[in-house]
Amino acid sequence: MPTLEALLAAGHEIPLVVSQPDRPVGRTQQLAAPPVKQTALAAGISLTQPEKIRNNAEFRSHLEAIAPEAIVVVAYGRIIPPWMLALPRYGCINLHASLLPKYRGAAPIQWAVAMGETVTGNTTMLLEEGLDTGPILLQREVAISPEQTAADLFDVLADDGAPLVADTLAGLAAGTIQPHPQDHSHATLAPLLDREDGRMKFAEHTATELWSRWRGFQPWPGAFTMLDGKKLIVHRMKVAESGGTGAPGEVRIGQQRVLVACAANTWIEFLEVQLEGKKRLSAAEFLRGAGLRDGVCLG
Repeated sequence: MPTLEALLAAGHEIPLVVSQPDRPVGRTQQLAAPPVKQTALAAGISLTQPEKIRNNAEFRSHLEAIAPEAIVVVAYGRIIPPWMLALPRYGCINLHASLLPKYRGAAPIQWAVAMGETVTGNTTMLLEEGLDTGPILLQREVAISPEQTAADLFDVLADDGAPLVADTLAGLAAGTIQPHPQDHSHATLAPLLDREDGRMKFAEHTATELWSRWRGFQPWPGAFTMLDGKKLIVHRMKVAESGGTGAPGEVRIGQQRVLVACAANTWIEFLEVQLEGKKRLSAAEFLRGAGLRDGVCLG
């Protein structure tokens, strides 16, 4: 957890780390500890993993006994109750992976990439009861490269956000940072992703928009369409030069390439696909065995 490591390096006294409980992961469903737990234990910091915090009297008594000057919240995934918001002198400080007020919500990194943004960033803010609506403390921009996926960007933003939190705490203590309210009229939402977000809607989106959505929805839900009633997952794709004219979703095959028509007479090329129940294949390999016909319509 880069933020915890940065705060330790800055010399902050951290009497307690609160993390989600260990969860089963993967096919074996073995319990795995959150990364912040591993960092806390390695540093010898006291740790608690409550299943619930809103009406947890024991947890509340524990925090009130500590009387923290600040509570730092990073990707915790729980609503912070009012009693906890009011507890620390400097407030509950949240690191949010977007340039608020844009992309409020659970999936800011994914939606920033999916919407074709070329710049995103981190924001430190004071938590309040609204969803990512609290006053802004500091912000720092991060460029999104044309090939970068949301999965790539997660680590970049985590590393960039850690020193921003340390700078925020230092500024609050020195009185050099003054919270300023967000302009709610410019707010956009980044809701939790749904499997259907990965469905390719060729009539609604241009090739560039579908490419951005694929990048944003990595590693999940990715991108998929339907071929003869079966799910066709598109593992790799790229925006293609014009394939002529075609109805959205119409396939053009030539020189072992698979092009699909999108909105505004744009075309996307499928590079690597996987038909439901089959192996992942390059487009050329897929064409040899799938019986895909020129002019068939996907979706």
